[in-house]
Amino acid sequence: MIHRVFRREFPRVAQLIDGAPAGDLGRAEDIAAHLEFVLTEVAHHHHGEDEYLWPKLLARVKVGTGLIHRMRTQHVAVTEAGQRVTALLAQWRRTAAVSVASELAQALRELSSVLGEHLDEEEASVLPLVVENITVAEWAELGELTMARFPRGALVTMLGQVLEEATKADRALFFGKLPPPARLAWRLYGRRRYARYTRRVRGEAV
Repeated sequence: MIHRVFRREFPRVAQLIDGAPAGDLGRAEDIAAHLEFVLTEVAHHHHGEDEYLWPKLLARVKVGTGLIHRMRTQHVAVTEAGQRVTALLAQWRRTAAVSVASELAQALRELSSVLGEHLDEEEASVLPLVVENITVAEWAELGELTMARFPRGALVTMLGQVLEEATKADRALFFGKLPPPARLAWRLYGRRRYARYTRRVRGEAV
């Protein structure tokens, strides 16, 4: 489900950057802050895999050595593409210049392509190994370790991102794993907070 967020957000943000008015620093800041957040999500997601998941699979699935090496190499490629985006983002955030916006949007599309290729192989080849070799408790621990790297205030945004295009079955599964206070908080205020957040980022009327 988090992969869906990554596949969706980078192309969408590239379109928002293309459509942002030249010199509008307020609009640039709204978009930039969101893009920075999604880049952080990818970085933390990959960090968890590098530090926790790959070592366990390497110890348990000897035939997966080449595959895990490719996963690590692809992570490096995604990081390098993300660094290019981050450098351009800092310039655009300061100036909202059209020339920088064009470069940034293109760099973001390149990142999306590199990341998409990685996610395709991970879903096709790694997840079956996870099902066979990683316990439910270990998978949950990976998620907890990743989430712990984010401030508490970010959790509403992350939850909203995941639920935005979730199927009915996905939502039932996801909510079933959330503690009752978290489910209640989402219904009471989280859903509305996320709606306001997306309207601001996407430039929609509030």
